[in-house]
Amino acid sequence: MKPIIGITPSMEVDELYYKVANANADAILKSGGLPVIVPYNLDEADMDQLVTQLDGLYLTGGYDIDPTLFNEEPHPNLGTIIPSRDLFEQAFVNKMLEVDKPILAVCRGIQILNIAMGGDMYQDIYTQVDRDLLQHSQNAPLGHGSHFVDVSPGSLLHQLTGRDRVRVNSRHHQANRSVKQPLKTSGTASDLIIEAVESETHRFVLGVQWHPENMLANGDEPSERIYRGFINACSE
Repeated sequence: MKPIIGITPSMEVDELYYKVANANADAILKSGGLPVIVPYNLDEADMDQLVTQLDGLYLTGGYDIDPTLFNEEPHPNLGTIIPSRDLFEQAFVNKMLEVDKPILAVCRGIQILNIAMGGDMYQDIYTQVDRDLLQHSQNAPLGHGSHFVDVSPGSLLHQLTGRDRVRVNSRHHQANRSVKQPLKTSGTASDLIIEAVESETHRFVLGVQWHPENMLANGDEPSERIYRGFINACSE
């Protein structure tokens, strides 16, 4: 039996429908998991039941995150937010953490994971970080690795990829600013933007700022190892 992986979808401001990029579903399927979309209109009892039935949670990319969740007012460069998604994901992440079920979070997912666990973030790195930055919203094909990430020795990310440095794609203007235990930073860009976080106390909780689903579609080996490691953890 394949492990059942809950995928958080994106939606528009009108909240009329959910959407999941094919690359996300394909990444789970190709790695041996069975993806199912998790809707945001579940009540507490429904969430509790779903947590027992899922083997893992996959937090996908999407729009910006409501800054009031980390006690800030909206920055002028804050983009579109979907408050119902933010609130649901925050609650659902914590329920999955309570029962120690694996979580893999990509792009926006690494940010909501961090917020759910007590951290904070930049609403717009280009105006809130006072140093020269890389191009984090690349002008290149989706699966192109446009910059490098230095991987912390001994980290879960290092164990999965087997590399001290990975090449990644990049499509974001927000990023985590600080993380709180049990999360720790396990990957940074050369401009010191946080690119990966992971839990020190859970079996498998990993967030990456890039889009490994698009890298995987291009045959990227580190991305393949990340997804395979996630699905293996969900199978245990």
